[in-house]
Amino acid sequence: MHVEPDIPDEGLAAARAECEAVLRRDDRDRWLASMFAPEADRPHLHALYAFSNEIARIRDVVHEAMPGEIRLQWWRDALETEERGAFGHPVLMSLKATLAERRLPVRPLLDLIDARTFDLYDDPMPSLHSLEGYAGETQSALFQLAALVLARGEDPGTADASGHAGVAYALTGLMRALPLHARRGQIFLPLDVLAGAGVSEADMRQGNDSAGLRIALADLRERARMHLDAAREALAKAPTAIKAAYLPLALVPLWLRGMEAAPPFEPVADTAQWKRQWVLWRAAGKARRNKAFF
Repeated sequence: MHVEPDIPDEGLAAARAECEAVLRRDDRDRWLASMFAPEADRPHLHALYAFSNEIARIRDVVHEAMPGEIRLQWWRDALETEERGAFGHPVLMSLKATLAERRLPVRPLLDLIDARTFDLYDDPMPSLHSLEGYAGETQSALFQLAALVLARGEDPGTADASGHAGVAYALTGLMRALPLHARRGQIFLPLDVLAGAGVSEADMRQGNDSAGLRIALADLRERARMHLDAAREALAKAPTAIKAAYLPLALVPLWLRGMEAAPPFEPVADTAQWKRQWVLWRAAGKARRNKAFF
């Protein structure tokens, strides 16, 4: 399904500026990576990323699951309607324009919303398979839609690359967020991996550090690296024009190394922004020369 919003130019310009501002504030790394894409494509990347940010932060702004479910349903309804006119919400306005102008599918965005329902509750992630499925619907879809934006209507042939990229990116991000999730009582680390290392659900809810937990985290870091390697191999054959969509992957090795010596339930010291910018700048240069960039 494609939507064709009828939004005044000045309203759309303001909405797109707001998307960029949201992204610059809440996901600066993706905002910096988007700066290496062609200028005409950046508003569309900002719309996708700002939408993902809006959905991901619902758990941060609600205190109970039901208000979160209502917000998610609002987004489902808004994406599925083909009504014209001003939509009020700047991220929605910008996203609707992007969907129409770049003829992107709506289904992956609806699946992303459905996957994020998990965030509203405190049920544990049951298995590695479930976690990788969650990563696919929340992050792989975002990489693939960004590639479609940069391909400008052509099939970029990046479904496999996006699949692995999203899992590597999501696994790394969820491990970095372990201290936050622990404070909330959420368990994103898969129970089957934890059980294999001798760690119980009760251990996680009580914040018990252990040799087993560190083994489980090391195994998940290796899993992330495996997907990163697979994404790198798949992108070797991809068009140069779409590789800016995957620049955030250049930061994953930094984050994985940073977690290796950190206590599991303590926040990992973030890499200095100047270094992240330098990593992205260097990766963008390599991507333009059609070299491996992460």
